[in-house]
Formats: sequence, C-alpha cells, structure tokens
Amino acid sequence: MYAVIESGSKQYLVRRGDIIDVELRPVEGKKVKKVVFDKVLLIRGEGGSTIGTPYVANSRVVGEVLAEVKDRKVIVFKKKRRKGYKKKQGHRQRYLRVKITAIE
Repeated sequence: MYAVIESGSKQYLVRRGDIIDVELRPVEGKKVKKVVFDKVLLIRGEGGSTIGTPYVANSRVVGEVLAEVKDRKVIVFKKKRRKGYKKKQGHRQRYLRVKITAIE
C-alpha cells in the first residue's frame, strides 16, 4: 500500500516505514513527535486505487519525527560587472526527517 502526499510545494510517494525529508513546518511546540499529512492525493492498496479531486476525503498519513536536519550549504554569489559590487552568502535549508508509520 502506498500514497502520494503533498507537503509544502512538493509531492512525495510514501509507503509505511519510509523515511523522507520534508520542508520544515511551523509547529506549536519545539518537541513534536508526530506529524499528520492531510493533503493525500492518491492511495493505492489491495482493493484498488483512490484518486482525489484534488485530495482524497477522510484520509491521512501519519509520521513520526526522527530529527531536524540541515541540507548541504549552497553559495549565493552576486556580482555587477565594472561596478565594484560583490556579495557572497551561504544558505542551508532545514528539513524534518519523518518516518511514515500509518496510511489511513
């Protein structure tokens, strides 16, 4: 059984037991142990598949938060020719590492 979920602006194909990195979500508390994905686009199981318009009604995917991780550093370099302008910045995107525990 697998599902296609939407989190942020990205879509993920997940199965029970998969570990995925999703964009950091605004949460109420610092130590959140469980994440619920309500935007389920497709569910495929033994009985067939259910496709949402745009989302499947009364379905959700539950995950357990393992850690908050950072991606590799990306260098942002801006320069204007013959103007003496150079600017160098770095950026590291933060993610939540989530283990999928249930597809309901």
